[in-house]
Amino acid sequence: MAGGADRKRGLGRGLSALMSDVAETESVVRAGPSAAERLIPIEQISPNPDQPRKRFAEGDLDDLTASIREKGVIQPLIVRAIGEDRFEIVAGERRWRAAQAAKLHELPVVVRSFTDVEVLEVAIIENIQRADLNPVEEAAGYRQLMDRFGHTQEKMAEALGKSRSHIANLLRLLNLPESVLEMVRKGDLSSGHARALIPADDPLKLAQMIVKGGLSVRATEALVKKQAASDDEAPVQTSRPMTEAKDADTKALEGDLSAALGMKVVLSHKPGGESGQMTVHYKSLDDLDELCRVLSGR
Repeated sequence: MAGGADRKRGLGRGLSALMSDVAETESVVRAGPSAAERLIPIEQISPNPDQPRKRFAEGDLDDLTASIREKGVIQPLIVRAIGEDRFEIVAGERRWRAAQAAKLHELPVVVRSFTDVEVLEVAIIENIQRADLNPVEEAAGYRQLMDRFGHTQEKMAEALGKSRSHIANLLRLLNLPESVLEMVRKGDLSSGHARALIPADDPLKLAQMIVKGGLSVRATEALVKKQAASDDEAPVQTSRPMTEAKDADTKALEGDLSAALGMKVVLSHKPGGESGQMTVHYKSLDDLDELCRVLSGR
C-alpha cells in the first residue's frame, strides 16, 4: 500500500495543467501552423496501449475518415517520443485510425513530454471532454481519475466544466450490476433509467421489464417505488428492523459514499434516534486493503 499516499496527493502536473496542454493544441490550430507542429510519417506513430477507450463506433470513424480524405487532419495529434523516430499517441487515436483508413502517409502532431501517469490522465480527459462516450464509459473515466490519481469530484468538475452533481450521478451508475451496465453501454437503457434503478433490490429484473415494455424514466421511477412499497408491506419479522424506509437524501448519501469508495455502502438509522450504522461491502481482499488505506489515511 506504499503507493496510496502518492495517489491521495494526486500525481503528474495536475488536472488543470494537463487540460491546458490539450487546450494549447487547439489554439495552435486556430492560430495557424506553428513551429510546435510537425509532420510525422504515420508508420512512426503507435497508439497508447493503456488507452481507456476500447470501443470506437464504426459509423463515427467512417464519417471522420470521409472528412479527413477530403480536408486532411485539421487538428494535430498530441504525441510523446518513445524512442528514435517512434512516437506514442497521447490524444487523437480516433484521428490516427481514420487517417489510416483514408491512406494518409503523414500526420500533423505536437510533441509533448509526458510521464506514463500523465499519458493515461490526458487520455481519460480527452475521452471525457471530446468523445461521444456512453454514460458508463464516462463514469469509468471519472472513477479512474479518482482512484489512480487522487482527483476529487470538485476538482474534476472545475477542470472539466461539469457540475459536481453530474459527476456524482454518473459515478452512482457503477453501483449497478455489470449486466445492467452493459444494457446502458448498448443504448438499451438511458442514464436516467439506470439512475432510477440504483436503489432497486433487483435492478436487472426491472431493467429487463423496462426494455421489454419501453417504459419512460418516470414510469421506471414509479416501478422502483412500487417494488419498495411491496417490500415494506412484507410480513413483519419477530425482531424489529433497525431502519425505516429511507428518504431520498439518505439514498443519495449512500450513492455518494459508494461511488467514493467503489464499494457498496448501506446506512442504517435507529428509528427515532440519531445513531446508526454504516456497512461497507467489499468483494475482494484488494477491496479490503483499499478500504483500510482510506480509513487509516495512508
